[in-house]
Amino acid sequence: MWTRSQCFEEVVKFHYCRDLLFDILGTHKEEYVSKKLLSVPKDQIIVEFSSPNIAKPFHVGHLRSTIHGNFLSNLFTALGHNVKRLNYLGDWGTQFGLLQFGLDQGWFSWDEISKNPIRSLLEIYVKANALAEKDESVSVAARSLFQRLESGDQEISKNWAEIRQHTVTELRQTYARLGVKFDEFNWESQYGIKESAKVLSILEKSGHLVTRAGEGTKVIRLNEKKMVTLVKSDGSSLYLTRDVAAAIDRWGKFPFRRMLYVVDNAQSDHFVALKSILSLMDHAWASNIEHVKFGRIKGMSTRKGTIVFLSDLLDEAHARMKAKQITSQNTRVNVEENPQITDILAVSAVIINDLKQRRQRDYVFNWDDALQDKGDTGIRLQYTHSRLHSLEKMCGVRLPDDLDSLDTSLIQEQELIDLMRDLGRFHQVLQDSYTHLEPCTLVRYLFDLSHSLGVALKTIPVKSQETELAQVRLAIFSASKRVLSIGLKILGVQPLEEM
Repeated sequence: MWTRSQCFEEVVKFHYCRDLLFDILGTHKEEYVSKKLLSVPKDQIIVEFSSPNIAKPFHVGHLRSTIHGNFLSNLFTALGHNVKRLNYLGDWGTQFGLLQFGLDQGWFSWDEISKNPIRSLLEIYVKANALAEKDESVSVAARSLFQRLESGDQEISKNWAEIRQHTVTELRQTYARLGVKFDEFNWESQYGIKESAKVLSILEKSGHLVTRAGEGTKVIRLNEKKMVTLVKSDGSSLYLTRDVAAAIDRWGKFPFRRMLYVVDNAQSDHFVALKSILSLMDHAWASNIEHVKFGRIKGMSTRKGTIVFLSDLLDEAHARMKAKQITSQNTRVNVEENPQITDILAVSAVIINDLKQRRQRDYVFNWDDALQDKGDTGIRLQYTHSRLHSLEKMCGVRLPDDLDSLDTSLIQEQELIDLMRDLGRFHQVLQDSYTHLEPCTLVRYLFDLSHSLGVALKTIPVKSQETELAQVRLAIFSASKRVLSIGLKILGVQPLEEM
């Protein structure tokens, strides 16, 4: 005989479970996340991330920026914000003069560059830079070529535009493997002499920008101890000057509630200076700028050596993942006929291995840890999702059209109660991830959910059960699959239905 307290708990559990399952399964997937977090204001958000340099290696720092920036963009979008995803590429400075010097020497044809842009341009830059270190005339020639670009030389401007186009074409292909898209590609060159001059003029008129006697450099004092240079002695602007101009331009196009720069810890001083200068220019929105810092990856390399290109990393992950699939007893697909599944698994492993780390900490990368199918890994999350999909297909029962008819009083087993508790935590986990801009909060939640699912799938059958019991159990597993799917997509991982 139940006590009054036990009866009350059963009634609460019945209504809670029914409402939770209806919320998850009866709501359009895209609306499920945002409708439950009404306390979050829906604003214009700009996220600048990835941001490699033309003719420079796409190193693992850019990888972390790409993965974390994509997560933040996905999270803000899921919560109903209007998000602009920006990739701000470095394409300005003497480096272009060095590239043009190499082109003039005939080291690569345009046809060769178009087939392999990033590697070709890097090879030109490295070779030209090495020559410049030995021969001052090469440096002089490179500076002259860049000055011609700044002055609008038609032929050089055409080459510069073609280099940019080839670079973006290749980058898009690599980003596609990561499931990353950008709304806009911005360029450092968009904020050249003309745009920087406007910034400098305002600062000079206000008395904040002063010329150092005997040096010719123009500096601005941020506080009693800190002074930064905005113009070099030869009259050229610095990256910081162009970043100020870029921020002002973005505010004019998309008046933002928040603008997030996803850049490693080492750039903290740069963003302090950026916000300070914008504040000195009386831009009240300077406080809306946030530097989302992250630590560095150590030990990441391929069999060929230290990673220079992101595509090399993804190819290495693919090759290692394929080898594991071939030897694994859990593999259900033909590996040779389904290279896309292998690639998704490889990317899942790399992304989850990164996002499970605390964002601001450095960490040591290990291929074996990242690609294992047991423990807390991306492969394990994909396996759990695939197993739930298989259950839905093979269990021999369908969910009722009217979810209110589910008899949630049949939920008695502790394994299912634990699952319901995990499902009930999902929105708070998203709220915490949003508050702290911390992906590991969501990753760890999905690991917990996966562990609970592993136990329940072993002990709680759906097939061959009485219809009402089978339906309510299936509802819990289907709700878990949907939450797992939503969580993976926010993290930037494409959920697999088979592997």
